[in-house]
Amino acid sequence: MTICATEAATALDSPHRAALTIAADGSYAARLARHDDAAGSWFPERWTLSGPEPYAVPLQGTQPEEPDSALLPLTDGRVLILRRVADRFAVSLLYPAGPGTGELLLGAVPAPELTLLPPAPGGTLGYALAPEARTTTLWLLHGGADGPERVTRIPGRCTGGVWLDRSGRLLALDRELDGRTKTVVVDLERGGETGLLLQITDESNDRLLLADPDSGLLLVRSDAPGHDRLGWGVLGSSRPVRFPECLRPAEGTLTPFAVQPGQMLAPESCAVAFRREAANGTWLGIWRPSERQLRHFPAPEGWLAGAGLWTAGGELLLPYATEAEPCGVARMAVPLGPVECVEPVRPVRRVRCVETPGPVETPRLMDTPGPVEAAGPVEAAGPVGQGQPLGSVQPVQPMQPVQPMQGPPSGAAAGSGGGIVLDAGDADNRSTASAQPQAAGAEPRHVPAHLGMCRPVPLQQAPQAAR
Repeated sequence: MTICATEAATALDSPHRAALTIAADGSYAARLARHDDAAGSWFPERWTLSGPEPYAVPLQGTQPEEPDSALLPLTDGRVLILRRVADRFAVSLLYPAGPGTGELLLGAVPAPELTLLPPAPGGTLGYALAPEARTTTLWLLHGGADGPERVTRIPGRCTGGVWLDRSGRLLALDRELDGRTKTVVVDLERGGETGLLLQITDESNDRLLLADPDSGLLLVRSDAPGHDRLGWGVLGSSRPVRFPECLRPAEGTLTPFAVQPGQMLAPESCAVAFRREAANGTWLGIWRPSERQLRHFPAPEGWLAGAGLWTAGGELLLPYATEAEPCGVARMAVPLGPVECVEPVRPVRRVRCVETPGPVETPRLMDTPGPVEAAGPVEAAGPVGQGQPLGSVQPVQPMQPVQPMQGPPSGAAAGSGGGIVLDAGDADNRSTASAQPQAAGAEPRHVPAHLGMCRPVPLQQAPQAAR
């Protein structure tokens, strides 16, 4: 989860539902909590999630915190805090010290805006972005030799932040440059060298939302189909980006927040958890590419929406906080392994929910399933091939420019190439006919050598043929 120090206050909508950030290994979490006194002042709170039951420890200092302070839990139990002080940001580490709170000042970063990046793999480093008008500076706040360090300066305004591997070397950022947003990858072991990672068309705005290094599954948001839609692809694969109809709700918003780990080379069976905000409340959504439907379940009462973690054992952990239970975690068991494609729609599978012990009963996700999105028709391109996860390929030479698709050759069936794929029968499928393919030679000057398989995905000229 990415927290922006200048926008964190928008996530603090109630004393018990402040934004929560989970450490890289799921051992700890941190958020700003609020006192129940008349002043309603804020203080950092660290959650311990690795024990048999979750519990919270206040990390109160000598004075209340501002509501825009940002927190990043580390796997050693300390919490990095980012505080705005005049025209700079002070960086400190907080940790329990007997009955009180210890604090270690790391330094300060002079910047008008500073955004914490999601926890880095390994859980001991802390990074942040300082975007300006024309450039963005990537900072290493904790883990360097002597306080905060500048890592690199990237042309354009960068936001987001998704880690692409388990070692913490490859960082994907959404960069706005010349009026367009594309996802770039930053190689932290090669001095912050950058290269283009995601470009569906020259004119589209393409953003990376989530990535799973095990399966290679990518969740993207792009306006290449004509307006913003959620899609998925496979890192290192030449298969097209797909935009399922079931990820296009009739109302409300749909946001992915957790991916099932351990699905080696099996992106189609890798499950993704979504938060759906609709007129009738907040729902939990579960989706797999192979199932072609979005299952809905009631969210636990007090769910810290947008916070969650999928364990290697197949449990989806959903932190919640209520008046009676200020620190709780609902545990939802999700079947591992490939799931048979659903055609037509079958009844919702019962999913076992193991509730966290406590005085307040957590809603049983298995007893009251919500609505199920209708399964879309078979995608025109047929089954999606399996891609390679990061870290499982041999180093290759720097990536060569990708030749754009010119449409099917004379006499060949449409739909044999890759670009974007919409569900057959979707009216938006016609919009691909007028889209321009990616220009040849548009590749940036450098892409890290071991990312040679992560090619930008060009958009074909001819639409996919409905079957």
